[in-house]
Amino acid sequence: MARGKARTALRNVDLTIQRGEFVCLVGPSGCGKSTVLNMFAGLVTPTDGTILHDGRVIADVNTRVGYVTQDDNLLPWRTALGNVELALECKGVGRAARRERAFDYLARVGLKGSAELYPHELSGGMRKRVSIVRTLVDDSVDVILMDEPFGPLDAQTRLVLQDELLRLWQGTGRTIVFVTHDIVEAITLSDRIATFTGVPGSIKQVRDVTLPRPRDVFHIHETPGFATIYDAIWNDLREELLNERGSDAGA
Repeated sequence: MARGKARTALRNVDLTIQRGEFVCLVGPSGCGKSTVLNMFAGLVTPTDGTILHDGRVIADVNTRVGYVTQDDNLLPWRTALGNVELALECKGVGRAARRERAFDYLARVGLKGSAELYPHELSGGMRKRVSIVRTLVDDSVDVILMDEPFGPLDAQTRLVLQDELLRLWQGTGRTIVFVTHDIVEAITLSDRIATFTGVPGSIKQVRDVTLPRPRDVFHIHETPGFATIYDAIWNDLREELLNERGSDAGA
């Protein structure tokens, strides 16, 4: 709803994502990218159409997905270790086993010495690391939804976290659906990029990212083929941004 009137956020969206893929969603602000994630998580029910996970209709909260948002959403009364343990605790994993696993994941992202610190004692990048591994630590989660998780961070921290995310994801067989406004970030991370139109959002183009893995996050611009993919995605997106600007000017 917008100002009391019904508003169509998405229209005719048809996207199939294979198990183990890393797919990025890009598009103008407000085109429904986050709504796609919310529907897959079972937090929003579509007024028309069907959302499927492994062939099953999502009709309620989808407990087989993890969700990393722009905010870290850490519990302030729990330490970094306690926050990462939370998902395992909710699944009934014993204290010793969950602490060992949580500590291992914190060590993987360089937070071994910060496990007993509280969120207010951590930097923004450190809190984001905790948020990510809190989601990844639960093996029962086979799909990770990420809604601009690195958006609020400085450029240098974003690069480091992109590299860490790829290292944590590769070889796990998990699926990641990642919303971003950053074309370079999308190319760096993904197997495919889906570009959305303006409101109401629909998928304008889905392009393969054929750059070899593992990827060098810090020198991705130098990878052969990068410029070709970047230009194609930018051309898809530029037309939508210009249309959006024209609509605003005529409003």
